[in-house]
Amino acid sequence: MGGQDLRAELDSLLVQLLSDLEELETKQVALNARVEEGWLSLAKARYAMGAKSVGPLQYAYRMEPRVCVRASEDQDGLQTFRIVRADARTPEEVGPREAVLRRRKGSTKTPEPEVSAPQDPLHWFGILVPHSLRQAQASFQDGLQLAADIASLQTRIDWGHRQFQGLQEKLKQLESSAA
Repeated sequence: MGGQDLRAELDSLLVQLLSDLEELETKQVALNARVEEGWLSLAKARYAMGAKSVGPLQYAYRMEPRVCVRASEDQDGLQTFRIVRADARTPEEVGPREAVLRRRKGSTKTPEPEVSAPQDPLHWFGILVPHSLRQAQASFQDGLQLAADIASLQTRIDWGHRQFQGLQEKLKQLESSAA
């Protein structure tokens, strides 16, 4: 690779890094706004329902996550993070739960364990919850998606920075050997 090609690649990588940094700043501002909006909506719900009605005492005894964070790696070695529903199953998980034969005849039936979808946490606080509580839930869900996007973007920026430094070293070596 010649010096001109190396410089052109450095320039394009630098432009991409600056673009990613600008996007990162935008997403961080949006995340902060969403979280602040969520806390404000939660405060409004506490005011509307009473301070004792919205708090840790209303949480379910056994909570199950509604979403999970999945990390995947592309061909460049970059990790990307995405939010998936907890009840969404990957192709590896689809299939029979046990590799045993079931008896169809007979009167004795063994109940199979239920696979329940996670319950909506808003139901912990009653059936008719205030709109502000629903707004708080939506704000925090959007914030979670933004956090996953920010994490993916940060890994892309770190990868780009390492690539940039590697290309700079190659350019220095090429210029020192040419001199």
